[in-house]
Amino acid sequence: MDARTLTNGTVWLSPPTALDIDDITACCQQPSVGRWTTMPVPYIRADAEKFIYDMVTPGWADRSPTWALRLGEHAPVVGMIGLGPIDSRRDHNSAEIGFWLSAEVRGRGLMTQAVHLACEAAFAPGWLTLDRIEWRAIVGNHASAAVARRAGFHYEGLLRSGCVQRGTRLDSWIAARLRTDPPGPAPAWPAGI
Repeated sequence: MDARTLTNGTVWLSPPTALDIDDITACCQQPSVGRWTTMPVPYIRADAEKFIYDMVTPGWADRSPTWALRLGEHAPVVGMIGLGPIDSRRDHNSAEIGFWLSAEVRGRGLMTQAVHLACEAAFAPGWLTLDRIEWRAIVGNHASAAVARRAGFHYEGLLRSGCVQRGTRLDSWIAARLRTDPPGPAPAWPAGI
């Protein structure tokens, strides 16, 4: 699959490269990033190298794109967003979305814009042509839930012990957006999520 850059003029999504390793390392050392993800903590440069060489590059070759979120075409990485396979199924028309954003740029709607861009590209005929994109988050990650809700993901429930974070099973929320769903915001999320 050919790598694609996506933009709406405010955010740029481009495949991260080895030139981004130091920026990725710095962002992923923020406690708030590690708190809600399954990435290693502490996060070191070798983890960013492994991410680029073992996940990003093969992912693009295997229908699992990862983009660096930037605030300009050649700007440093301030976040990451990707689409990956859903482990429990062999369904090539669905994917799971994951993302994180550096603390310095939160609260500006940037990740919601990035999720819209990634979903529209993934649903587009002739590229991934997905039918369904799932979002999952560790229970309590209200910021991620707000992004998913604003981006048109419909809440589907609680997965008891649905996530493993560094060897510990945790409950997770799940929501999904179908190709036929409008881009958002999605109605009927439970109060408090």
